[in-house]
Amino acid sequence: MAMKDLSTGPDWIVWVVFVILVAISAILLSGHGANLIAGYNTAPKEKKEKYDEKKLGRVIGTGLLAIAILFPFAVLGQTLLPACVAYAFLGFIIIDSIVMIILANTICKK
Repeated sequence: MAMKDLSTGPDWIVWVVFVILVAISAILLSGHGANLIAGYNTAPKEKKEKYDEKKLGRVIGTGLLAIAILFPFAVLGQTLLPACVAYAFLGFIIIDSIVMIILANTICKK
């Protein structure tokens, strides 16, 4: 079974998500847009002062960029790659998200 057998939607949706993730990553990696980070934008001012905003943006931006890079491989390789690769991609996304949370709560604090 190939990844194509698991796909039920059009491929253009994946490309739109890819472009959105890359754009958000670029904004965060440039040191701006920390208000795009869920939880940080709703935190009170006292909690926001405990975090280095630029480091936080870089950590989350790098994590999103790593996830975004998977999307073209999933679309372009869906006829060649076995279906189990989709589960590997999912595992990578989960592990990447956990690493982003851990780094945001350790190295991004002042």
